[in-house]
Amino acid sequence: MRKWIIAVAVVALAAAGTAVFLWSRAGTDTQRPATFRAERTTAHYDPIATRAADPDPLTVAEVFPTGSVSAGGVTLTRQGTEQLTDCASAVWGGAREAVAGCTQVLRARYATRDGRVLGQFVVFNLADSAAADRLVGVLGRDGFVRPVPGAPEGFQGAAGWAQARALGHYVTVSWVAPAGTTGQGADKADLTYPQVAVDSPSLLLQHRLVR
Repeated sequence: MRKWIIAVAVVALAAAGTAVFLWSRAGTDTQRPATFRAERTTAHYDPIATRAADPDPLTVAEVFPTGSVSAGGVTLTRQGTEQLTDCASAVWGGAREAVAGCTQVLRARYATRDGRVLGQFVVFNLADSAAADRLVGVLGRDGFVRPVPGAPEGFQGAAGWAQARALGHYVTVSWVAPAGTTGQGADKADLTYPQVAVDSPSLLLQHRLVR
C-alpha cells in the first residue's frame, strides 16, 4: 500500500499538467516555487469538511511523529517544528486574507543528509472545506507561504517545487528546493522524491477520517 501511494504521488508530480504554474524568482521572504501543484478537496474528506465536525486541534506529535521522512531511498531529517495561532504571519500577499478564520498553523523544516535539498511542510486549520479550497486557489495566483523561520539562507525556494492540498477543512503545503547558490549546480538536484517525502505528513490526516 505504501509503495502504491508513493508511486501515485510521483506520477502526479510528473504529470501535473494544467495544475502546474511556473513563477519567476522573488525576494527571500516572498518566494514562490518554480513549479506548483494545487489540489482541491474531494468527497473522500467529507467527514472532516468542517472544524465543527472535527474540533480537536492538531498537535505537533500527530502531524510530525517521526524525526525524518523518506521516499524512493531519499531521507530528509526534520530540523525543527513550530505551531502558530497567527495564521496570517505564515503567508504573504493575497494569502493573508485567505487564511481568515484559520485557528492554527503547524510547520516543520527538513534537510537531506548531504544538505543539498531543503524542505518545509505547513498545515493550516481552516473553518471548512470551502475556505480550504479558497486558500489553495489563492496560493496558485497571489501570495504564498513564507519560508519557515530557521531555514538555512541557502533555501532556493524560487527554484523549488511545491504542492498545496485541500483535505477537508485543512490545507497542507509541501515545498522542497535546492540548497546553495543558484548557478553553482545546487539547483540541479532531483526534487521528485524529496517532494514526495516532505508531503508525506499529509497522509497522517487520514486518521482524522475514522475518529
